[in-house]
Amino acid sequence: MQGESARPGACAMWVSVTIMARQYRYKLPIYPGMKTTPIPKRDLAPDAPAPHGDDARQRRALGDFLRAHRERLTPAAAGLPPLGRRRTPGLRREEVAQLCGLSSTWYTWIEQARDVSISAGALAAVAGALRLSRAERAYLFDLAGKRDPERGAVPLPHHASAQVQAAVAAVAAPAYALDRCWDVLAWNAAAADIFHGWLDAPGAKNLLRYIFLDAGAPTLIQDWERRARRVVAEFRAECSAYLDDTPVRALTDELQRDSRRFASLWSQQDVVEREGGRRGFHHPVRGDIDFAQVTFRLSGHDDVKLVMLLP
Repeated sequence: MQGESARPGACAMWVSVTIMARQYRYKLPIYPGMKTTPIPKRDLAPDAPAPHGDDARQRRALGDFLRAHRERLTPAAAGLPPLGRRRTPGLRREEVAQLCGLSSTWYTWIEQARDVSISAGALAAVAGALRLSRAERAYLFDLAGKRDPERGAVPLPHHASAQVQAAVAAVAAPAYALDRCWDVLAWNAAAADIFHGWLDAPGAKNLLRYIFLDAGAPTLIQDWERRARRVVAEFRAECSAYLDDTPVRALTDELQRDSRRFASLWSQQDVVEREGGRRGFHHPVRGDIDFAQVTFRLSGHDDVKLVMLLP
């Protein structure tokens, strides 16, 4: 490596890398016990457009973020053996590149905000090498304008935390919490009073299954057809971040099989943002009632939302 000799006890190997249609060869040190993650050639994507076009500020923000986290990560924390004295406590660029399976020049260009692109797969390797937290990883992918291939790998919560349950119970208006499959995690008594057949049913309680598979839903929900069309488009928009998520795929496959109306609406590929607005119900005891729906995302759980129906 230019300006850097291989450390004692390390061997070196020649690596060929194609950058901008030109072939380069680099001699990278391989430290004893170092674990590397080779990146398939397709993940380097040198001919792809740069993240966010020519937005230099976005590239600088990405480079600054990577450099800051590289400089604060010690070799020991990265799983590298101590090899002599170092001028800085953090990792060198070539060490991060080696851990990621990228070339040192390529990684350096990214830190320097050069107009190059990096695929989601290579970005995931960088996030792993830098030991980024979940929030830091999400921020990294946002800066690069990429979808995290592992975002849908976060397990679905089987129940709400005690804090979420307490928060839902404390809301005076009807309220419930949904996960990314729209399974209900918590609800209060006011919500149970409205959603007969859903929240009082045994077993798992899924909002989409209730709307499309429960015979009582069209009677309870005012203007059921319009609401059904809307919730399918909202769910498609939300699950775009979880295209590879097994529970989400299983749910949509099940509903397409068991509900002709869902299958028809799903095939139309409509996408809309989740919005508030009036929600009307034909309550069997209270008669026609309506509410203003308000939805919040929970801090630390971006795939869980709190839905409230305000008078």
